[in-house]
Amino acid sequence: MSSFFNEPAMSIVPIVGKGSVNHIFLVETENTKVIIRLNNHHRALHDYQKESWCLIQATQKGIPSPKVLSVGKIDEYAYMIESFVAGTYGEDDSVDRLLTWRKLGAYVSVIETVQAEGFGENLSNPLTGQFTAPLHDGFDGTWNGFLSYNINSLTEEDKLVELGVLTNDQSKTVRNLFEKLYDYQFTLGLSHGDISLKNTIVSAEGEVYLLDWGSAEVTLAPFWDIIQVLKCHITQDNPTHEEYLAFIEGLGMSQDCYREHEPLINSLLLLRAIDKLRWAIARSPSDVPDFSAYAKTVLQRVLRTRE
Repeated sequence: MSSFFNEPAMSIVPIVGKGSVNHIFLVETENTKVIIRLNNHHRALHDYQKESWCLIQATQKGIPSPKVLSVGKIDEYAYMIESFVAGTYGEDDSVDRLLTWRKLGAYVSVIETVQAEGFGENLSNPLTGQFTAPLHDGFDGTWNGFLSYNINSLTEEDKLVELGVLTNDQSKTVRNLFEKLYDYQFTLGLSHGDISLKNTIVSAEGEVYLLDWGSAEVTLAPFWDIIQVLKCHITQDNPTHEEYLAFIEGLGMSQDCYREHEPLINSLLLLRAIDKLRWAIARSPSDVPDFSAYAKTVLQRVLRTRE
C-alpha cells in the first residue's frame, strides 16, 4: 500500500457487512482515501479484471462509478483498489429509496447499450468485450444452448421431481413454457447482475453511484436485471412493490408494457430459478434447500398466473 501511493497508510478500517465475498477496507493516507477489496478465491483476479472493465464502461456511459486505480495480486490474494466515494449507502433510511430505484432502472437501460459480445459471465477478451460461459454436459455456451439444457433436463427421472420441487405433470407444463421462449427475439447485452440499494452510494449532491460488478454478464438485456430485482422483491420485499414499480418506470417501461411482458418475465424468472437449483445440486449441495424453496415459490407464482 505504501509503495503504491509513495506514502504510508495512516489508517486501515475494515468495512463490515458491505461485501459477501470480499474483504473490504477503507485506507487513508495523508493525501487520499481509497477502498481496497481483497479475495483469495482462485478466480478473484479474473473477476476483479471483469469488474474493472465494467466500471470503465459504465463511467464512459455516464453512470457515476468509483475509479479503478489498480488491480493485481499479492501472494494468494487478488486485490482491487478503487477511489473512495463520499456519501451514504443506498440502504440508509435517510436516502430517498424511490428516487434511487428509479435511477437504477435508468442505469439498467444504459448498461445494456455497452458494447459487449457473447453470452455468459466470464470476460474472456477485454479488448473486444467478449464474454463466455463455463461449458458443461448438455450446454454449448449460447443462449439457445442454455435454454435447451434446461428443457432437456425436465425428464421423468429429474432430480427436481425427487426433491418435490415439481411433479411430472408440472414438469410438462414448465417444458411447454420454456419451449415458447425459443420464439422470442431477445437482445443480448451487458447485465449488472446485482442491482440493489446495497450496491449504491448516494452523494451529498444526490448522485447515485453504482458499485460491485462481480455478477455482471452478457445475457438477455434488460430482462436478466429485471428478474434479479424481482427475485429480491419476492424473497425479501426489498425492493417493496412501490420501489419495484419505480425501478420499472426508470427503465422506461410503461405499466401497460410491463403487463404485456409479465408472462415472459415470469417464465424467465422460473428458468433462472430452476437453472440455479440445478447448479446447486451439482456444485453446492448445502444451498439446495434454499434454492429448492425459492424454485417452488416461483413455480407456484407462474402456475397462479396461468389459472
